[in-house]
Amino acid sequence: MKNIVGVTFRKDGKSYNFDAAGLHLLRHDQVVVETELGVVLGTVTAGEKQVPVFKLPEGLKKVMRKATAEDLEIKAEHGLMEQQAREYCMDRIRERNLPMKLIDVECIFDKSKVMFYFTAENRVDFRELVKDLVQRFKIRIELRQVGARQEARMIKGLAICGREVCCASMLHNLDRVSVKMAKEQNMSLNPEKISGLCGRLMCCLAFEYDGYVDMKKNMPKCGKVIQCEEGKGKVIRQHALQGEIAVELENGKEITVHVSEL
Repeated sequence: MKNIVGVTFRKDGKSYNFDAAGLHLLRHDQVVVETELGVVLGTVTAGEKQVPVFKLPEGLKKVMRKATAEDLEIKAEHGLMEQQAREYCMDRIRERNLPMKLIDVECIFDKSKVMFYFTAENRVDFRELVKDLVQRFKIRIELRQVGARQEARMIKGLAICGREVCCASMLHNLDRVSVKMAKEQNMSLNPEKISGLCGRLMCCLAFEYDGYVDMKKNMPKCGKVIQCEEGKGKVIRQHALQGEIAVELENGKEITVHVSEL
């Protein structure tokens, strides 16, 4: 058995599994790990759990160490550099009149490169911009285009429910969302009511979808003719949260029936 912990590298980012390497790690501990991008400082978001060795994914990397005071100081210095890089990059984008929107800047912990995240409607020729950034910061530069959902996750904001958008507060992975999920939850198909700040279908539709499917598993579908105490009728609506269905009887009367009564 090996102890595995979940580590995230951005406050709103995905959690990745790492071998705890004999360290006693708790949630919110900051750790230094090695990734494909290089040495990175992250935060433990899922405490230790034991996993059989044969179930471990290939290439599982180990936590190098708990973050020291020096590591945290380096991280703070990177924060200042990221702010300067952001301001300079935005100036160059305006100067070169590039059709792109800068979203975020991230300096890799070992200072091997700086990553610039941006959105754009089409492909952008940013070769000259990269030359400007390399000349200014004397470091490897990577520009990465992100989609509307990733932009909303990075910028954050309040959803129509009044809470912070799910993608930035509770969802580590952005699952595929479809109109079918909205239909299954009896929601209006008005785009304004089922779209998030990103202009795409709301992430909570996918988050709650499985729950609705489970609740409606034993419910007769809309359009089905059923026999109830007051006679035969056709199911016209489902109320999954209440465990009830609306039935239109043969005489035109509409009644509500709990699934336990069927």
